This record gives sequence, C-alpha cells and structure tokens, in this order.
Amino acid sequence: MPRLFHAPLFIIAMLVSFGAAAQDDCSNRGDLDPMYCDADGDLVADTPTDPAKLKTPNTLVFTYTPVEDPAVYEKVFKPFTDHLSQCTGKRVVFYQVQSNAAEIEAMRSGRLHVGGFSTGPTAFAVNIAGAVPFAVKGYENEFQGYNLIVIVKKDSPFQKLPDLKGKKLAHTSPSSNSGHMAPMALFPDEGLKPGEDYEIVFSGKHDQSVMGVNSGDYDAAAVASDVFHRMSVRGQIDENDFRIIYRSAKFPTSSFAYAHDLEPGFRDKMLKCFYDYRFPPEMQKAFDGADRFFPINYKDDWAIVRQVAESGGESFNRAGYEKESRREEEARKKKAGKN
Repeated sequence: MPRLFHAPLFIIAMLVSFGAAAQDDCSNRGDLDPMYCDADGDLVADTPTDPAKLKTPNTLVFTYTPVEDPAVYEKVFKPFTDHLSQCTGKRVVFYQVQSNAAEIEAMRSGRLHVGGFSTGPTAFAVNIAGAVPFAVKGYENEFQGYNLIVIVKKDSPFQKLPDLKGKKLAHTSPSSNSGHMAPMALFPDEGLKPGEDYEIVFSGKHDQSVMGVNSGDYDAAAVASDVFHRMSVRGQIDENDFRIIYRSAKFPTSSFAYAHDLEPGFRDKMLKCFYDYRFPPEMQKAFDGADRFFPINYKDDWAIVRQVAESGGESFNRAGYEKESRREEEARKKKAGKN
C-alpha cells in the first residue's frame, strides 16, 4: 500500500486543469472542484456517467479521521472492518492517516474508498475529493453530535472566555470545525477575539490539546466534547481535573463518506453493510453509546457547519483548502521544531 502524502500544488493544478476539460459540459458545480459535477444540486459530486470511470476495488481501503492516535481507531474499528470484508466479499484494509489533508488527498487520488472525516474537513472532502457523506455514528432515532467546549484546569482562575485574554489557548488544526472554525466564528460574540485577544496555538489534534492543558502547556483549549469524554472513558485523563467554561450548540460528529466514483451496484451493497451493522459493546463504549451508522444528508445536516465557516469568513472551496493546508503544514512544522 503506497504511503499517503500531501500532493504538491503543481500536481493539484494539473488535476484541476484536466478536470475542467473533462467536465466542460457540467451544468452546475457550485464549490466543487472542476473535476466533479453536481447536476442535481445536492452539493456533492455526481456519480460518473461514463462506465469506464467507475471503480469496484478488489481491496477496499477504509480509514477514520486522525482526531486522535490513528492506531487507537484501527483497533476500535476492527470488528466492523471484519464485518465489512465478509459482507462485501472484499479484502478491507484500515489505513492510518496522520492529518486531515492526507486523508482528503488520499480520496481525491483514488487511494481511499470510504472513511470517516472530521466535521469541518468533511466539507473540504466533499468539494476537493469528491467525497459523498452518507452516515454519522448514532442511535435508533438520531445521529450523534458534539459541542465545542473550552477546557481549563480545575484549579485555574479562569471562569469565562474573556478571562483568557492574553493567555495561551490551543486550537487543533485550521480545518477543524470545533478545533478552529467554530471558535473563530463564535468566540467574538462571547467577548474573546481569536488572534487578537490571544495568540492561536495549533496543537495538531484534539487529544494533544487536552493533554497540553493537563500538562500546563496551554492555559485552555477548544476541543470537541466527544473526544474529551472518550479520553476520560479510556482513562487517559480524569474529567474532574478540568473545568468547562464554554459549551456551544450541537454539531454533527464525524461523517462517513464514500468516493463518488464507486460503481453504483457495489456502492449500494457496501452502504447496506454499513446501515445494517450494529456496534458491539466495545465500539459502543468507544463511541459514547452510539450503536449504528445513522443515515444523513450532507446538504441538510452539514448546513450549520457551512454557516459557521461562512460567518467566520472561511470557505470550503479550493482556495480555502489550500490556505488551510498551508496553515496545517506550518503548524505541524512549528510543533515538530519544538519537539
């Protein structure tokens, strides 16, 4: 299996140019890259009409968003990937990715067929990689959601967001909804302006933000509530050592999305494998009681995420993606330089 990597910008430019020529007859594209089309207006890439462009992989490559250590999730998803292999009749490989950009580029290049994308990067995956979200972890009657929370040490003096002016507050990565875009959009109304009232420090991942607050590297951190809770359940932290000083409205948690060019017959069989599956106890424990893949619609269920990004001056198009990828890479290099 080839290593997942960040595609050089000149290669991306070539792909965009080729896609534009191939899709000149597209009646509607919206924010999708030129290599995709959205004729039906559902905001996701249409299935190719040319049978030669459809894929039925012999080995199905699956991954999950790198919000925490990817090795943790390979183990957590093992019961499901075993089921998916038996259900589809295909070999299933869980491939560990180390960044949101690597995951998006892997699907764009055809090396990733289905996977979980974090809430914010889901929209980039849709527009840049032709990802089609179809499910969120959930329960019988609703999908699972999370809140943006801001955590501080319990013995700290901070009680509300304005108390963090001049302090060190960790965001996760530029493309993260709860870890960056939501704070950029929501904090100013609470009396705290990111980048002005405090310096934004990118930790790289939610668990690293939490552990950074725990160790005293950061005064506070903006993280997803579900990641924070899972870390407590696994014994990585004690929730009682922290105080939550801010909690947002509910967002959908990570989406599961397939590559737009999967052959429809195979795709529908695979989707049934997802929807019919019920999480065993170890998966339910890992995912806050969720017991299934709950069907969702990207256009409707991700509207709040797109609205937060737009209100914060962000965009999920190619220009926005390249900007966020540069920020993510700069943050990664800066963090590597300190270690």
